[in-house]
Amino acid sequence: MAFIGLNRVWSISQSPFNSLNLKMKKFLLAVVITLAFLNSAFAQRMYDGSGHQIGRVDGERYYDGSGHQIGRVDGDRIYDGSGRQLGRIEGERIYNASGSQIGRIDGERLYSASGSQMGRIDGERIYDGSGHQIGRADGLRRMQIIVYFYFFM
Repeated sequence: MAFIGLNRVWSISQSPFNSLNLKMKKFLLAVVITLAFLNSAFAQRMYDGSGHQIGRVDGERYYDGSGHQIGRVDGDRIYDGSGRQLGRIEGERIYNASGSQIGRIDGERLYSASGSQMGRIDGERIYDGSGHQIGRADGLRRMQIIVYFYFFM
């Protein structure tokens, strides 16, 4: 089969649309690959008080400083790297896997089950109960910081 265009006769296999289609396919493949790798490039990172990276959060998955998955969040439930439930968050209360309360959140302050202040979140910075900086979160949402504090620090 052939068609005429711009004073030239092409067969279907030589059509300029086929080469455009191939270029578009290559472009789309490059975009998909780039987006797949950008997801990990923009993962949020967690640092200790000395500035060393101790972990990262990618979506709802939590990783240690070596890149091994240490946990994940599914709804209000928190699981370790092997899939065992570590606990859950219900409103402002934090529970362990047995259902015992292990903490409470009051604004930016983090309390133990007994009511003593264990920590505080001030923007990206995380402090212990004594006011010493113990970490910094780079790009994490507030609830991701809270999960990291109670279950993975």
